[in-house]
Amino acid sequence: MDNLEGLVECFGCKQGSSPIAYCGPPLGSSFKAKAVKDLVTINYLLGHLGKKYSNTVGVVDLGGGSVQMAYAISEMDAAKAPRISDGEDSYVREIYLNYGLLAARAEILAVAGGSGSPCILAGYHGSYKYGGKEYDASPSSSGSSLNKCREVATKALKVNESTCTHMKCTFGGVWNGGGGDGQKNLFVASFFFDRAAEAGFVDPNLPYAKVRPVEFSDAAKRACETRLEDAKAIYPRVEQDNLPYLCMDLVYQFTLLVDGFALDPWQEITLVKKVKYQNSLVEAAWPLGSAIEVASSSSSSSSSV
Repeated sequence: MDNLEGLVECFGCKQGSSPIAYCGPPLGSSFKAKAVKDLVTINYLLGHLGKKYSNTVGVVDLGGGSVQMAYAISEMDAAKAPRISDGEDSYVREIYLNYGLLAARAEILAVAGGSGSPCILAGYHGSYKYGGKEYDASPSSSGSSLNKCREVATKALKVNESTCTHMKCTFGGVWNGGGGDGQKNLFVASFFFDRAAEAGFVDPNLPYAKVRPVEFSDAAKRACETRLEDAKAIYPRVEQDNLPYLCMDLVYQFTLLVDGFALDPWQEITLVKKVKYQNSLVEAAWPLGSAIEVASSSSSSSSSV
């Protein structure tokens, strides 16, 4: 995509008194605020605020236009973080604008260059519109393929970006925050939960589910081997407009987790819609994190992640 370059960044900051690694879009404070407040919300509901960073959970939020990751890091890793000059505290943030699920479809189709995509289900011939542009959304002559689609998704993610100026990068040449214990326990939200439920390996009626990234790959293999005319019967929960892209979406999600964020394919992660808090299920939404942040900042002893 023409405006992809320069729309990803990562740097050091803090929430309360603890450093955070945050990955996502650099433009506009709303992206940063949402990711950090998601992190505060989840850890508050789990009773982890104020605990050692290794006892907290990280958060990955995959939206349509961007993907964001935030997790607590050690003071040592925070000291190594790239810095910004706008006076913000020192936690680390990583936001990836145009790497959201719907935006990534456009980038993956652009890599194919209109010659047929190995990520589109066989039997579909149409176009995909995103960001004011239209992309050919036809399958390759041999149909969809997990391995070939993964190659295209890796190119779209710019996993081997040569502009990486740090020892550890994610994709697009961006520092990865250092990883570590704060990234061991990840709560993964939004489109990750939705597609997993639609693909049939997560119960859509549950508030959360423990899975491993490899399950996205297994589900992608099944989806990529399915023809469009058979897909509706096999995947009744998938909306009609999303069916042609099911192989692509699942492959991208696996590639994002394993190649983008460098997770082990067998690492256990938690797909989440709601979080159990005392005897209730609470929506894991950023407004609660905002309220917690305001309350903690007005108290004499501020909470930390």
